[in-house]
Amino acid sequence: ICESSGEALVSCEGECCSVFHVECLGLKSMPEEKFICTECKNGEHTCFSCKLPGKDVKRCSVNTCGKFYHEACVRKFATALFESRGFRCPQHCCTACSMDKDIHKASKGRMVRCFRCPIAYHSGDGCIAAGSLFVSSHILICSNHSKRNHSSSAVNVGFCFVCARGGKLLCCESCPASFHPECLNIEMPEGCWNCNDCKAGKKLRYKQIVWVKLGNYRQWWPAEICNPRSVPLNIQGLKHDIGDFPVFFFGSHDYYWVHQGRVFPYVEGDKSFAEGQTSINKTFKKALEEAAKRFQELKAQRESKEALEIERNSRKPPPYKHIKSNKVIGKVQIQVADLSEIPRCNCKPSDENPCGLESECLNRMLQYECHPQVCPAGERCQNQCFTKRLYPDAEIIKTDRRGWGLRTKRSIKKGEFVNEYVGELIDEEECRLRIKRAHENSVTNFYMLTVTKDRIIDAGPKGNYSRFMNHSCNPNCETQKWTVNGDIRVGLFALCDIPAGMELTFNYNLDCLGNGRTECHCGAENCSGFLGVRPKTAFATANEEKVKNAKLKQKKRKIKTEQKQMHEDNCFQCGDGGELVMCDKKDCPKAYHLLCLNLTQPPFGKWECPWHQCDVCSNPAVSFCEFCPHSFCKEHEKGALVPSALDGRPCCSAHD
Repeated sequence: ICESSGEALVSCEGECCSVFHVECLGLKSMPEEKFICTECKNGEHTCFSCKLPGKDVKRCSVNTCGKFYHEACVRKFATALFESRGFRCPQHCCTACSMDKDIHKASKGRMVRCFRCPIAYHSGDGCIAAGSLFVSSHILICSNHSKRNHSSSAVNVGFCFVCARGGKLLCCESCPASFHPECLNIEMPEGCWNCNDCKAGKKLRYKQIVWVKLGNYRQWWPAEICNPRSVPLNIQGLKHDIGDFPVFFFGSHDYYWVHQGRVFPYVEGDKSFAEGQTSINKTFKKALEEAAKRFQELKAQRESKEALEIERNSRKPPPYKHIKSNKVIGKVQIQVADLSEIPRCNCKPSDENPCGLESECLNRMLQYECHPQVCPAGERCQNQCFTKRLYPDAEIIKTDRRGWGLRTKRSIKKGEFVNEYVGELIDEEECRLRIKRAHENSVTNFYMLTVTKDRIIDAGPKGNYSRFMNHSCNPNCETQKWTVNGDIRVGLFALCDIPAGMELTFNYNLDCLGNGRTECHCGAENCSGFLGVRPKTAFATANEEKVKNAKLKQKKRKIKTEQKQMHEDNCFQCGDGGELVMCDKKDCPKAYHLLCLNLTQPPFGKWECPWHQCDVCSNPAVSFCEFCPHSFCKEHEKGALVPSALDGRPCCSAHD
């Protein structure tokens, strides 16, 4: 109610977890009975974001939080995390770390939370926005709640932040930033306008070097933003408001309270830029030197801290939650079969290995797991690996070029169950949303595996050891879809005998769009070079070896024979290597990916590539682009090709 701390506080024992002063509630003494606030009694809580009450609000899933939101309101925050049981509100994720794309660090550690809005920061000067007011050690009022009218308080620079030239500038209403509209590729907007950083909520932080302008003083002066608790007491006592922060001026060594509208960040190289702009006095020159030195000191401290963190993180994998079975998110459902629907195999308890690897168990052949209450073999049944989680011992290892991997501690037989691929079970809509969010946060590692069209396992946030298994073009494991108690689950099975100490791998079989392929570092002899490109077959590898040996023999014996037609190693359409289809026309060296030809299987019989047919009418071509498969017949060749800058080689309009 009053937003101030104190000793005589009474806690609401309802869902909101709020605390109140006794006097603010109009009480003379602490209530003897269980206290429940008015909102919890009525069941109409106020949305912590839009401040509108209603019964359609939902509570944050963190037990000790007590904040309520409209779903539409909480979805506006990128720091909100949606789970199967609801959502974790933005107050459990650091806004600054999220802005810096450090999503692993963002939700870890001790938080300081804003009392008025869904903003939170890690405690410490590194994350908290300058100008925030501390109410207690873990509660603050963030700088967004400044009473100052920013539209009339910003002092803008007289040059463009992109090209550093003057002229007709577009000025931000909340900070000193100015731009030429053409430098931002936009038209001059009407009315108030805010720059991208201000729109995104990016804030200045303590221990940041900035340029400051006071009053009508004509020069921008370098300074360092200070934490209010670290400045002299007489400076702390000066009049200031929420959103104001003290700065220490270099050169003059004075302190002053300023706000975001009069400050913009100092960047490397600003010293030489400022020296070249105007004639400078002795104090300003000293200020520039001190600012440049302090900037390098803070940069070295930051880099040292980051290097230490990287080194510490390299000792263990990025954090994830270890789970034993799939966790449902959203609308996805786990199917459970009735006992009468589960198939019964023909194994007997008296068999040597009932339902085992070398048995003739019908369920195993059809990739159904036996049910303990249905299988005739009863307790001796060896086809319940998913349910009993019978995984061979394995350990997480650090590989040379492929990040973290998984290594078996004991030998594994061919066909043996290795692990189940588990994670969060999501639908296609949630999958697309997560991929979009990952791209926005510069995340490059994905752990998604498709089970059916609308069921995808995401082992990124939650999973087991199987999430660490790397891709290989010559893998020792494979994925298989098994039906377990009526539900489809994904297991990893050994393709061959695997000795102890060997890394466990499987082929990811990625679907790649366009040419955005990921380079493969598996090191296998048949490696395709890229994830999502089929590895070379053993037949092709053997043929290559035979051709190589034949050439060596010819060279050694000096036998002059007609040289066999050689094809290019890269696709003529996209320029990448991999498994290629060769053109059979005499003297044509061109080769293509099936995908680039829009084919699903290799063409049958003698095949000529598209380069030999006119793009317009499909008649035999006489003019050819030397950079792509475009070509033209005599009738359509006029004006279709022009000489290129590369030795005048003809090229079509698709090239510069």
